[in-house]
Amino acid sequence: MRVADILIGKSGTKPEVLLLARANRHGLVTGATGTGKTVTLQVLAEGFSNAGVPVFAADIKGDLSGLSQPGDGKPPFVKRAKEIGVEYVPDRFPTIFWDVFGEEGHPVRATISEMGPLLLARLLDLNDTQEGVLNIAFRLADEQGLLLLDLKDLRAMLTYVAENAASLSAQYGNVSKQSVGAIQRQLLVLENQRGGEFFGEPALEIAELMRTDREGRGIVNILSATKLMDNPRLYSTFLLWLLSELFEELPEVGDLDKPKLVFFFDEAHLLFDDAPKALIDSVERVVRLIRSKGVGVYFVTQNPLDVPDQVLAQLGNRIQHALRAFTPRDQKAVRAAAETFRQNPAFSTEEAIMSLGVGEALVSTLDAKGAPGMVERTLIAPPSGRVGPATDAERQAIIAASPMRGRYDHPIDRESAYEMLQERAERDGAPEKGGAASSTSVPRSGPWDNEPAEPRTPTRAPAREPRRTASTTERVITNVASSAARSIGTQIGRAIFRSILGSMTKR
Repeated sequence: MRVADILIGKSGTKPEVLLLARANRHGLVTGATGTGKTVTLQVLAEGFSNAGVPVFAADIKGDLSGLSQPGDGKPPFVKRAKEIGVEYVPDRFPTIFWDVFGEEGHPVRATISEMGPLLLARLLDLNDTQEGVLNIAFRLADEQGLLLLDLKDLRAMLTYVAENAASLSAQYGNVSKQSVGAIQRQLLVLENQRGGEFFGEPALEIAELMRTDREGRGIVNILSATKLMDNPRLYSTFLLWLLSELFEELPEVGDLDKPKLVFFFDEAHLLFDDAPKALIDSVERVVRLIRSKGVGVYFVTQNPLDVPDQVLAQLGNRIQHALRAFTPRDQKAVRAAAETFRQNPAFSTEEAIMSLGVGEALVSTLDAKGAPGMVERTLIAPPSGRVGPATDAERQAIIAASPMRGRYDHPIDRESAYEMLQERAERDGAPEKGGAASSTSVPRSGPWDNEPAEPRTPTRAPAREPRRTASTTERVITNVASSAARSIGTQIGRAIFRSILGSMTKR
């Protein structure tokens, strides 16, 4: 086995490996609950880390946090290592914990502008008419230089659109106040589910996910998703946003000796459940083209039928754990899974899928020429890190020592669409002699807004960090400058990218 290989396990005659040079051809890990998918994901993540490849993975059950702690040498794993012919060596891996809610890791944020109208419409479950109104709000914000950073910015923009519906309809098409109201109600639901905590600044810089430690091992970025899964649509939309950001920001690099980043999408069926065809087509295009950016995407799900055919066709490296054929749909899934492999004349693939034990899998990876290898029944190698979650104390110790400490922990609220529309209303639309307020005014409070009713200063300091040490203040100011440059520098690019994604939905 060469250094450029990741050991997956051993079949009857040889080790089964994943070539790093073919790891950006993406992959699929499937199998019924309890058959070993998470352990396989951990083995792959450890292999990539040892090879110097950063990893991003969502931790649905909390088990992946054990990567940060050395394995405890459980007898079954020691025995399996001997059967495979390798020595079991406990190890721990460099880990950074992330959490959309900022409770079990560093906060992860994105701005409304970065999310874009297509993904936001999916997150809010909008119909075509409502999505059209949302596109008008984004277009108007772009044209008038109004930054959409958080939910209150979007609410203010939608209020402005509703109150100027007559004039905007002539230029952009029909703008219905009822549609705006429906979007506002969906924003309220999202906020009640804590989805609003995801939107704001400082926004996550993609480069932060592509780090190595001092020893050259890839950092394993683990997103805590145990609470995020309470809102599956937010979970899937967040990961799709991250995938889109990687696609948009990374340069073309062609084929590399190893990927720049490997992205694991656990519970992948949530991405495709009830997704319109236009969105699936967009995902297929991103998955197909992101390979040349040096990113490998690995979907993890129970059933291969969870992944649409056009996306499934892009996944060259396959690991299939056991499936149980108790229902007609299960039998169809077994047949479908068996047919996607390059058949091995030594056994029936379909029968093998139903008879695999825990820790066993059918493995087919791409060879040096990019051709799929013959499927082999494989005993999966034991992971070196702990199998099971890290304790709260262990997690907090890692967060405290993290290189990301202080960079994203404190939210920043700088001048954006909300404040700019407030200032415009106060300057140009003040009521005369006690009359009614101008239609361009932005409400300061309401059933969907927690802002105080009293007047606010139109312009605020970029960062409000009272009673903090100088080093923390300096970091926050640096984050503000970075976020400002990021918002201004990418505004045109995001408008173009959103228009491309939007055009895909109309085909």
